[in-house]
Amino acid sequence: MFVGEYNHNLDSKGRLAIPYRMRRELEDGAVVTRGVDGCLNLYTKEEWEKLAAKIAALPISDPKARRFARFFLAGAAELEFDKQGRVLVPPYLREFAKFGTEVVIAGVYNRIEIWNKEIWAKQSADLSPEADLEGLEI
Repeated sequence: MFVGEYNHNLDSKGRLAIPYRMRRELEDGAVVTRGVDGCLNLYTKEEWEKLAAKIAALPISDPKARRFARFFLAGAAELEFDKQGRVLVPPYLREFAKFGTEVVIAGVYNRIEIWNKEIWAKQSADLSPEADLEGLEI
């Protein structure tokens, strides 16, 4: 399970250090892809395989399902950690997420979200127990 919020920097080559507490869960491999809110989603191999199987089961005859599959699956990249616990975030994903130097790494249970720091600040400004919870069963 991933939890917590961490501020980190991308280096000049686009490498990002993943916090040790999170990295321990990623020892068997990691996959990063586009997220629906403009962030990147980082999954363990196990979680990625579950998600990919669900997406692959969507009807190919449905144009929305095909677009959704392209968005997540075609945009994905397997990651490898270097000795310093860094991963190289592919340029097309850094561009998609509008990364500058500073990013926020947020643990969201079964995935890690990686955000442009300014966009995260706007997103998190609305985070409260009262915000948009009507109709959500917990």
